[in-house]
Amino acid sequence: MWIFYGLPVVHPDSILVVTINGVGLLIEIVYVLIFLTYSNWPKRKKILIALLVEVIFMAIVVFITMTFLHTTKARSTLVGLLCIVFNIIMYTSPLTVMRSVIKTKSVKFMPFYLSLANFCNGLVWLIYALLKFDPYITIPNGLGALSGAIQLILYATYYKTTNWDDDGPLESSEVQLSNRNIP
Repeated sequence: MWIFYGLPVVHPDSILVVTINGVGLLIEIVYVLIFLTYSNWPKRKKILIALLVEVIFMAIVVFITMTFLHTTKARSTLVGLLCIVFNIIMYTSPLTVMRSVIKTKSVKFMPFYLSLANFCNGLVWLIYALLKFDPYITIPNGLGALSGAIQLILYATYYKTTNWDDDGPLESSEVQLSNRNIP
């Protein structure tokens, strides 16, 4: 979606948005291809269906944008609003983990480097957006930087109370083995 937003027919003078997100898309494609190569069929099928839904959705957005919206301002507004929605979803997805961190007072299952990358990504894009005065990039990335900062604060707050040896509660589908030697 961000690549489409950065195209000159949608939002002129956004070549950096296209190039950075284009490289990100290529990396993601490689990641997905590796996953599809080594995963079993049920997981592969699930990802292929999700990819098909994404491609269909993107095709509909491109069709509507290019057919019914004839100015770059109108196109930027529609695609920019969609980008805001999806970016906010991406940045707020760790909220479920953050709730678990507060409840258990443990950061064992909260990846530090992902939180750090979340914060840095939001901050860098926020700075870029403020320099370009682009509200469609400013809003979600400002919230993303804030979300990342909150995650890092939680990590620092609960790091010392984390029991790194505890595996946490067993899921109902897990089986616990005893430590006894069975002949």
